[in-house]
Amino acid sequence: MIFVNRSLALEKIKCFGFDMDYTLAMYKSPDYEELAFQLLLEHLVSIGYPHEILAYKYDPTFPTRGLVFDALYGNLLKVDSHGNLLVCAHGFRFLKGAEILHYYPNKFIQRDDMKRFHILNTLFNLTETYLYACLVDFFSNCSRYVNCDTGYKHGNLFMSFRSMFQDVREAMDQVHLSGCLKEKTLENLEKYVVKDPRVPLLLSRMKEVGKVFLATNSDYNYTDAIMSYLFDFSDGDKTPQRPWRSYFDLIVVDTRKPLFFAEGTVLRQVNTDTGKLRIGTYTGPLQHCAVYSGGSSDVVCDLLGVKGKDILYMGDHIFGDILKSKKRQGWRTFLVVPELARELQVWTEKSELFEELRSLDLFLAELYQHLDSGSSERPDISSIKRRIQKVTHEMDMCYGKMGSLFRCGSRQTLFANQLMRYADLYAASFVNFLYYPFSYLFRAPSVLMAHESTVEHGPVDAVEVGKSWPGPPPLSQVTGVLQDSSREEEEEEEEDGEA
Repeated sequence: MIFVNRSLALEKIKCFGFDMDYTLAMYKSPDYEELAFQLLLEHLVSIGYPHEILAYKYDPTFPTRGLVFDALYGNLLKVDSHGNLLVCAHGFRFLKGAEILHYYPNKFIQRDDMKRFHILNTLFNLTETYLYACLVDFFSNCSRYVNCDTGYKHGNLFMSFRSMFQDVREAMDQVHLSGCLKEKTLENLEKYVVKDPRVPLLLSRMKEVGKVFLATNSDYNYTDAIMSYLFDFSDGDKTPQRPWRSYFDLIVVDTRKPLFFAEGTVLRQVNTDTGKLRIGTYTGPLQHCAVYSGGSSDVVCDLLGVKGKDILYMGDHIFGDILKSKKRQGWRTFLVVPELARELQVWTEKSELFEELRSLDLFLAELYQHLDSGSSERPDISSIKRRIQKVTHEMDMCYGKMGSLFRCGSRQTLFANQLMRYADLYAASFVNFLYYPFSYLFRAPSVLMAHESTVEHGPVDAVEVGKSWPGPPPLSQVTGVLQDSSREEEEEEEEDGEA
């Protein structure tokens, strides 16, 4: 299935755009994350970290996307869209009650403090997220180091959580920029990259109804190797191999997203024989099967002869691919969320837990139903609150140690909120388009606001216009919390502290 946040008429789309990593090229989990994690550990040891950290092994059940790392106190935080804390972990130890209040007196963070709070939203961030937990766990339990609120002391040396964050970020950059992760991936493509015969079939059909382009941050040599593997389904020598570049009208590598969606960089042509860039800025017309480096989203529109609303762009990075392309260019957006398969499985199998949460909320509301500002009675809700906490924890554990990507009990996460605001469509894979006609109308369901959901739209005489509600309405009738998601107006929105 493809899920809809904002209505989209597929027949109006004239151009389909793709990211490569984790979109066209889906990496196999957890094998790919294990590889990246091991390379990160080795780099940290090479710059002076204790060799004991090499004993840690990647655990895919711990990290989830959308967590926030607090560079002041070293905590991994799961928050909602307003910055309210849902889960707090120090290493692998989950904090509760007074411990959380010690760090966050209001159980709230200022997400716009980008020097302190860092959102880990991408699939590449999963290994980074787990590594922060491992390092905090190691230093917290190593007798050689003295634990402090903001880091660790060893003799005359002090290592802050901020410096640890910087070391890990630099290690991530080194692993990617040095090419060692790419080299290891290319050495065993079958182990690390998913190969799906439906990909060339779908792109062939898309090219029949519109234009297709690729815009990736990867360099040409790596892109060429990955794409050649993905599109190689020749039957020995019987079937001539169609070059992967022939599936696209435009190919742009080294895009440096999200900069690509702003001023961009110099557009240069790539020599596909050597992989080297031609000198000078390319100013000519679009050439068939040519490959370009850099550029900007404006250049893409000019070369393809399309405007923002004509383009449906598909990517996995909610900030670099989706938010920027929508806010700055008005492109229609499709977010790839591989975790959806697992999330839907748990949501289906454990639906009784969410129903229990709803019934507890309803029971809680009914305790107050006949009370008003003149009531002195104070219902005892302590047992209900404890039960809500227990059921919420049980739900979270069904997904993994950090819970669901989208929720904590009945509360939605920051990631879920960003997905609903910026992704017109989303699914576990873009290949799901194969099962929809190109004339399809993706229609967003109408979502009632809280005040609208208190009104029953039945016969006229069933509703007394102007009558005030007798006390707080039952929660079963207060279900809508979002504005109608089918509207297409752009909102003025902060960029959620991501870089």
